[in-house]
Amino acid sequence: MSEPSELSELSAQTVVLGDVEVSRVVEVARFPLAAEVIAPEVPDDVWRGNEEWLAPDHWDPGSGDALAVIQTWVLRSEGGTVLVDTGIGNGRERPGVPAFEGLDTDYPDRLAAVGVRPEDVDVVVNTHLHGDHIGWNTRNVGGSWVPTFPNATYLVPAADHAFYGPGRGDAVRADHRYGFADSIAPVVDAGQAVLWEGTHRIDSHLTLESAPGHTPGSSVLRLKSGTDRAVFAGDLLHVPVQILEPCCSSAFCEDPKEAAASRVRVLGRAADEGELVIPAHFAGPGAVEVRRQGEKFAISRWV
Repeated sequence: MSEPSELSELSAQTVVLGDVEVSRVVEVARFPLAAEVIAPEVPDDVWRGNEEWLAPDHWDPGSGDALAVIQTWVLRSEGGTVLVDTGIGNGRERPGVPAFEGLDTDYPDRLAAVGVRPEDVDVVVNTHLHGDHIGWNTRNVGGSWVPTFPNATYLVPAADHAFYGPGRGDAVRADHRYGFADSIAPVVDAGQAVLWEGTHRIDSHLTLESAPGHTPGSSVLRLKSGTDRAVFAGDLLHVPVQILEPCCSSAFCEDPKEAAASRVRVLGRAADEGELVIPAHFAGPGAVEVRRQGEKFAISRWV
């Protein structure tokens, strides 16, 4: 994995979907990943053939790197504040993932810039339990990891909790073990975690649904408010070429075939029902409308 570039200036944008306000808070911008790792089955000619719109936000033709961002989506719904994924976090020990090691960002200030204080957060959604989605669940206080958001309920996929938890010992990669220990176990121990499976309704606008494959507990968050629809797709999609080649999973997927099946299912519903697709790591506009194109999909519009 390549090292991330320097942090960008504060990057936040806010849109309204029905009665839900959605703000974007970027922790790390322009995060490079080797294209053959992030999408190993996507032919090079797919990247080259779409260079006109992939560059410069999603792909660097010179280095061949795919480009991503690490970010949080802040949802204000029915008077509550919901965070979707919490990034890498500061001061983490991540063996084997140097890009996540010892990060030091002003992420809390970036949340504050969109009007969110830690005590204001009601719900934290971890779409899955990889280290770039759970880090700001906690902060270091006096050498101990404690929940960053003291009043929040943390929604943790039960299947991932079982898969990455201490019960599996050395069967879990070291950086995942460390991430569980510093970012998941403390919120469980504090009594703030809810382990869910299948589906979980947050409020009348927001529902979590299982979408396994990337991890056993990978999930998507569906938004339905008025005539607006959106799906926060987590890591079902890392890069836009996976919309064009939906059967191609990343090297980070625990079960690539299951991940592809979930991706096709979620994209199909998005195309059929007019859902805005909002993946975890897309740079540029960050959200996209899709349409069916035979057995694959195409991009209708960036939002």
